[in-house]
Amino acid sequence: MPASFDEIQIGQVVSLGAAAVEPQALAIFTAAFTPGWAVERGAPDAMVFAIWAKLDAIAHTDWPQTKRLGVDALRWVRNPPAGELLRGRMTVMAKDPVGEGKGIVICQHDLLDEAGRLVFSCLTRGVFSK
Repeated sequence: MPASFDEIQIGQVVSLGAAAVEPQALAIFTAAFTPGWAVERGAPDAMVFAIWAKLDAIAHTDWPQTKRLGVDALRWVRNPPAGELLRGRMTVMAKDPVGEGKGIVICQHDLLDEAGRLVFSCLTRGVFSK
């Protein structure tokens, strides 16, 4: 990711890394947060969101992002099975300068399975420093 708002390009695609749906984590998560969910159905929506949130949090630690304003248009397409490797990517959709020292960047985030199929997507708005 570029070092500042001014270097970010619309259409730019950034890898968010990858994470597997670990069988043990799936069992623990469903027991704690989605009682009644059968693990044979794959990762529940809340766990898919948590996997994306973890990838996003790790990826943006080195970005010039100073604040996340919102996560919108959440879309769950499928529930990946235990063991599935999910890859995250972010595509810059728009950017708008706000004052002299910062700007807002709107991005689409996608989680893809091993076959490249969409598992989850959302839009984010964040403040980035110039």
